[in-house]
Amino acid sequence: MFSSLFSTAPPVDPKAPNFFPVSEEKSDLFGELEAKDLEWTCAGGFVTETQIFYHFLQDGTMLMCQVIHSSIGLWYPTIQFTCKIHNPTKNETTWRSINVTNFVTPPPGLDKRSSKADQFSITYKPSSDSSHPEMYTIRANLSDDLQVSLDVSRPSAVPGFKVGKGPKGGYSYFGSDQQKPDGYVVHRFWPRTKASGHIIHNGKAIVAEGHGMLVHAIQGMRPNLIASRWNFANFQSDAYGGVSAIQMEFITLDTHGRCGAGSGPVTVNVGSLVLGGKLAVVTAETKWSDEAQPEKAVMSRSHHLNPVHDPDTGYMQPTAVEFRWAGSPLLQGVEGPVVASLHLDVGSPSSPTGLIEKVDVLAEIPYVIKTMVNYVAGTKPYIYQWQNNVKLAVRGPDALIPGLSEGLDIEGVIYTEASFIS
Repeated sequence: MFSSLFSTAPPVDPKAPNFFPVSEEKSDLFGELEAKDLEWTCAGGFVTETQIFYHFLQDGTMLMCQVIHSSIGLWYPTIQFTCKIHNPTKNETTWRSINVTNFVTPPPGLDKRSSKADQFSITYKPSSDSSHPEMYTIRANLSDDLQVSLDVSRPSAVPGFKVGKGPKGGYSYFGSDQQKPDGYVVHRFWPRTKASGHIIHNGKAIVAEGHGMLVHAIQGMRPNLIASRWNFANFQSDAYGGVSAIQMEFITLDTHGRCGAGSGPVTVNVGSLVLGGKLAVVTAETKWSDEAQPEKAVMSRSHHLNPVHDPDTGYMQPTAVEFRWAGSPLLQGVEGPVVASLHLDVGSPSSPTGLIEKVDVLAEIPYVIKTMVNYVAGTKPYIYQWQNNVKLAVRGPDALIPGLSEGLDIEGVIYTEASFIS
């Protein structure tokens, strides 16, 4: 971590690229996950690694379970388990965030896809059900009044993916040397999962059956140096044998771009579409600051619409969000473009629609991390979280879903995050 103080490397051209986004992958976008891709790295330096399970239950309740491993230089890492349960019908939200003790990966007899601590265990294992060949079991005792027991499995027709193949697949690199980067970001996904189990809350057992997704992500640099904004979409529907539309997007600071410092910001977006219960399309797109963004064969985009000032956070909050996907089918023998879009009204600060919470990030992260991250004076990171019933407009080959060539509006539910870092 101190190598830059003693570097004898030749000076770098200040106009040389210092950011290499995964969305510039020119070969196949689809990289099927290998076992090592979902292993915990628990890297040193300043690295935040997280494993997040998002699910919508049959009554519309959203359930999120997350493990966060935060390394801060020479300090001992901090590991948190967070859980959010939001019932939109009752407008009730349950939130727990605990610093766990005695974190171990791998647990005895398992590999690094599994982890455990005194308060939880997450165990990866093959499944005996050939239609869902691999799974995680989540067991968490988060407080006297909240326990979670969940089995999360992946459908055989929906392989896990990263953008790009091989061990470097999924990575965006910061710095002028990709072999010795200053930092990196990587995401790996299970874009459609099945959950079954139960939640015990206030002594009552709640059946937890539904569908969702898994993401394993690493930020290999201080988070305030990686991005000023993040956008995330998780749409799920049980129609037509299972439909999913996901996106993960971050926007760098102007410090990183294809002409060095001052040539940013750069928008990096990756996503996927599951149609008819099968992984149909993987998308990825880069938006460079010095060029327009025309219509293309492959698109992966989110747009904040009609933003207004939010006095609670100080940020310009969108009143609507639009997501778009376009690409070619991954399935053999299926020809023709696939396009999808989704429009989400989230309302104004005074009259929100589907707002779960505005998360004050500095109030949630551990104190030691807070002291190490130098946010711009006067700014506070906030995450807007929304859940809404929406329609995904899709058009593509009928081989994916009968009638798709005429266009379908698929009803489902979306969980969306808009993060403002600086």
